[in-house]
Amino acid sequence: MKKNTHPSYQEVLFVDSSTGNRWVCRSAIPPKNLQEAQTFEGKEYPVCLLSVSSASHPLFTGKTGFVDAEGRVDKFNKRYAQKKA
Repeated sequence: MKKNTHPSYQEVLFVDSSTGNRWVCRSAIPPKNLQEAQTFEGKEYPVCLLSVSSASHPLFTGKTGFVDAEGRVDKFNKRYAQKKA
């Protein structure tokens, strides 16, 4: 392999910010995108914060939430119907 062409491949601690779930996985994420190091299971790792993971995503947890009570098209028509009249 050529030198200085491939990104560094390192162990990174991924943290789901909504649930606090943490796990270690190897990744080629650049160091500038990582947070300060945290200790996990006795070893220090750079941290990558995630807003959604399998621990918090509705598809994997089985919890569904109402995003909108009205449909998007109905809401659009209702908003702009007044301007036409």
